Amino acid sequence: MTEKSIWDDLQGVAFRQGYVDAGGIRTRFLQSGREGAPVLLFLHGSGGHAEAYTRNLAAHGEHFNTFAIDLMGHGYSDKPDYDYTIPLYVKHVIGFLDAIGAKTVSLSGESLGGWVSSHVALAHPERIERLVLNTAGADKVGPAALQTIREMTTAAVNDPSSERLRARLEWLMHHNWKVTDDLVASRRRIYEQAGMQQAIAHVLSMATPEARKFYALTDEQWAQIKHPTLVLWTDNDPTATVAVGEDLHSKLPNSQFVVMKDCGHWPQFEDAETFNRIHIEFLLGKRPR
Repeated sequence: MTEKSIWDDLQGVAFRQGYVDAGGIRTRFLQSGREGAPVLLFLHGSGGHAEAYTRNLAAHGEHFNTFAIDLMGHGYSDKPDYDYTIPLYVKHVIGFLDAIGAKTVSLSGESLGGWVSSHVALAHPERIERLVLNTAGADKVGPAALQTIREMTTAAVNDPSSERLRARLEWLMHHNWKVTDDLVASRRRIYEQAGMQQAIAHVLSMATPEARKFYALTDEQWAQIKHPTLVLWTDNDPTATVAVGEDLHSKLPNSQFVVMKDCGHWPQFEDAETFNRIHIEFLLGKRPR
């Protein structure tokens, strides 16, 4: 089977790419939707970039002023020479919201992005309207999966060949054929940038059991997140089981739990139609079907 290009999803879509200074970090973003609409911010996972959401910009832009950014050290955003810890990611996200003039936001994070999103919601509850935690296992991601992330990501950055890049991206998907040639090419261009090897080492400082434990939220902290929250999981996530998602849901006092079928770690890409429906329904205050 073949999969359409990621750029097919953006043909005919009013979107833009731009940069802002987010607390001293030059930050790249993709944006769709109209100024003045409620703001939605997508956050990608470790080693990822804004293209993780190319299949979601059009649908969400119909309802929200929608942004997908490259977190610090990722994509085409600045890559300062220090480890990117969770508090620094939180500061970066708040800096981005300040830079675009967003007082409040609905925040949707996948994997690392979901981990960061939960910390943003805890540290800055007044800035968050709704929260989506997408396959965000955080401290529940096992040592074997963390080792795989470190090894495959490092190998792809050190040797950004089609084979290594494709292997890293296929690990995210339940169906290997979902990885398109231009997705591989897009990541190659990012990973070939000067300074990327140094940056990825700083990124992967959070992909260890020790870091996951150190920055884990306690049950009491999860209970303090009162925002309407969607815990979105999949039945084939390579980082954490459905039971992990169910446990996370049980800790959040105002959450809903949805499992997407036949998807891996990037449900927003693998089954964009289903993801967009579920996600938009939740963000509009409806119960996802």
